[in-house]
Amino acid sequence: MSELIGPHGGKLCDLYVDANRRKEINEASRDWPSWTLTERQLCDLELLANGAFSPLTGFVKQADYESICAKMRLADGTLWPMPIPLDVTQDVADTLSAGSMLALRDMEGLLLAVLHVEELYTPDRHAEAEAVFGTKNTEHPGVDYLFNKTNPVYLGGRIEAVNPPAHHDYRSLRSTPKKLRAEFAERGWTKVVAFQTRNPMHRAHFELTYRAAEEQQAKLLVHPVVGQTKPGDIGHYVRVRCYRKIMGHYPEGTAQLSLLPLAMRLGGPREALWHAIIRKNFGCTHLIVGRDHAGPGSDSSGKPFYDPYGAQQLLREHEKELGVSMVPFQLMVYLEKKACYMPIDEVPEGEKTLQISGTELRRRLNTGEAIPDWFTFPDVAEELQIAYPPLHKRGLVLFFTGLSGSGKSTVANVVVSRLQEYGGRSVMLLDGDVVRTNLSSELGFSKEHRDINIRRIGYVASEVGRAGGIAVCAPIAPYDATRKHGRILAGQAGASFVLVHVATSLEECERRDRKGLYAKARAGIIKEFTGISDPYEAPTDAEVTITTEGETPEESADKVMAYLREVGILPR
Repeated sequence: MSELIGPHGGKLCDLYVDANRRKEINEASRDWPSWTLTERQLCDLELLANGAFSPLTGFVKQADYESICAKMRLADGTLWPMPIPLDVTQDVADTLSAGSMLALRDMEGLLLAVLHVEELYTPDRHAEAEAVFGTKNTEHPGVDYLFNKTNPVYLGGRIEAVNPPAHHDYRSLRSTPKKLRAEFAERGWTKVVAFQTRNPMHRAHFELTYRAAEEQQAKLLVHPVVGQTKPGDIGHYVRVRCYRKIMGHYPEGTAQLSLLPLAMRLGGPREALWHAIIRKNFGCTHLIVGRDHAGPGSDSSGKPFYDPYGAQQLLREHEKELGVSMVPFQLMVYLEKKACYMPIDEVPEGEKTLQISGTELRRRLNTGEAIPDWFTFPDVAEELQIAYPPLHKRGLVLFFTGLSGSGKSTVANVVVSRLQEYGGRSVMLLDGDVVRTNLSSELGFSKEHRDINIRRIGYVASEVGRAGGIAVCAPIAPYDATRKHGRILAGQAGASFVLVHVATSLEECERRDRKGLYAKARAGIIKEFTGISDPYEAPTDAEVTITTEGETPEESADKVMAYLREVGILPR
């Protein structure tokens, strides 16, 4: 009888300690420095502890880190394409040295593991970006995270896991490698095709996964990522509801759904190889790899970050060494006359095909237009329509930005009155000065404090949007990154986000200055004043641009309202 494929490196790691050691660690940890894990680090720790990252037994040390970046291998030569260090602040690093014990805790303070600190090192993050992602362009989400969210000091060393991270959702679907391997063995599944996804699955995905498993005479593991994915992706709750619906369409006993709490790096070919290693540890023998697998798409100039078939090529190069076969993802299209799906390269010449792009699907959801059965199963469509009602029934974050004195608060107040006239949704105004008084009174005007203030506004606004209301925000919001953060939060809350740039000129803002703030700023009395001694990063992604020079606040508000009607956020 055939056996399951062996784990990567020959041994499936299980880093959880026994009850006696757990008690010892819990008692001793009170005297150790602590580190509260970030969302990404929580994902990494979980997959280290349960063996999904085998053969790693902890966060990588410098020799492994450098070898991974340069050669896609650990220092001992084992294939491994993605560096997994623990990044911490300099303040925490200053309390540590080789031989220290660091308690790793979740955001509620629960002890999850202890790190035996063996090394502290400072990485060259620009060199890491070039090696791992092939670019230093921060439009790449992985590079942006590396440069702007990663802490400056890396720690390496083995871990002892005490408690798994808490998951209160879909617990029956969160199988560890050990558990999933046991289930495969019990069912006699020795050939398993894994399907990696971070999006809902539709009829084309069903057809290609069903065919892939059938052609390989294998079973299917639908293994979606429910950790960190690409900013703006559909949240995992909606996706998992869709996955559950689609699983009922596979023949009984041929497919299984399991969730993977992975923090994706969107590293293209390297990430595809990483995905294959992880699936091998879960007991899979094949991985479906599509066009631009695990890539972030293109930059703002339209240039793809990766060769669309680079991931397939890299896996082919390492198939024999890894022992996991690459199954090419073939684009499936619907043949209208034959009422069936077929790989695009098998379509007879002249045969009419139908497709719905992601953009078209979003348009149909936004307008409430029907989603055809040939595109997705009706029960999947229903889940998406419940989660994404038409735009005029969703929450809205309407975010005004502009210099002090630009007129944004005045226009925002007019828009609030107009929205209240419409009715149907509650409306909240988050004016910059009012928020400063009631929500951020302890903050100053440094860049750090301005960022905190705008992030607070973005958070509150997104929660209003989550509840189906309208939040109208009118801060200066001078920095592009924090405005984009607000856009992401709104999207994660299922709300629309509309950025309004009040592009009144600096000269006009100074002319209007009734409080004399600009004059004090030019005299050096007020430090870090936007537009004078501190920059204003004019948005390039505003949905609406207005200027209050030469038009009344009502006329400016008319332009905003016209846009909201035009895109369907307000009934026409």
